[in-house]
Amino acid sequence: MKLVIFDFDGTLADTEALITQTMMKTIEAMHLEPRSREEIRAMIGLPLKETFTRLIPMTDATGDACARLYQEIFARDNQPGVVQLFPHVRETLQKLYDAGLTLTIATSRQRFSLMVFLRDMQIEHLFSHIVTVNDVEHAKPAPDMVVQTMERMGATPDETMMVGDAVYDIQMGVNAGVHTTAVTYGNGSREEMEACGAQHVIDDFADLYQVIV
Repeated sequence: MKLVIFDFDGTLADTEALITQTMMKTIEAMHLEPRSREEIRAMIGLPLKETFTRLIPMTDATGDACARLYQEIFARDNQPGVVQLFPHVRETLQKLYDAGLTLTIATSRQRFSLMVFLRDMQIEHLFSHIVTVNDVEHAKPAPDMVVQTMERMGATPDETMMVGDAVYDIQMGVNAGVHTTAVTYGNGSREEMEACGAQHVIDDFADLYQVIV
């Protein structure tokens, strides 16, 4: 393996509580029909506006308004220390980096908020390339993010591994023809990951080293 592409939310960092809480606050502030935390969790991994339009029937303009308000609430509530890396992420990323693998991120998150997280967590230097939802024509589960990353990094599908926690991540990897590893501690279940074609399913991020190296 030469190139490893990581999802961020639910794979590297535990953002679920902050995301679902922010979604619920946004829905309430917009006077929309409430949705449960479980319903919201199932949408994590999609582009921000799409999470709202899939959850609740609404106009395109309302979807845009929801996305803007979400970003305002998220920025306000995202205090230092609220979001943490999952266990063994930092040391495993370092081991993969030291082993000579190229590490990158493909995320539906906006670039600004992602870079804040990476700097605060002191792992920014480990990643050679980052693709966000604004950098491609088609978002997950389309293969665009993976294809762009492979082109930039000079890797083939056989040399590339996609690592994610949601169905959209694994489907993106499958659609791009690369190897796939799913983690079970994020926003998707083992059954969902296996059903959508994950080649490897791990319960602990530390196990990724053995899968890849």
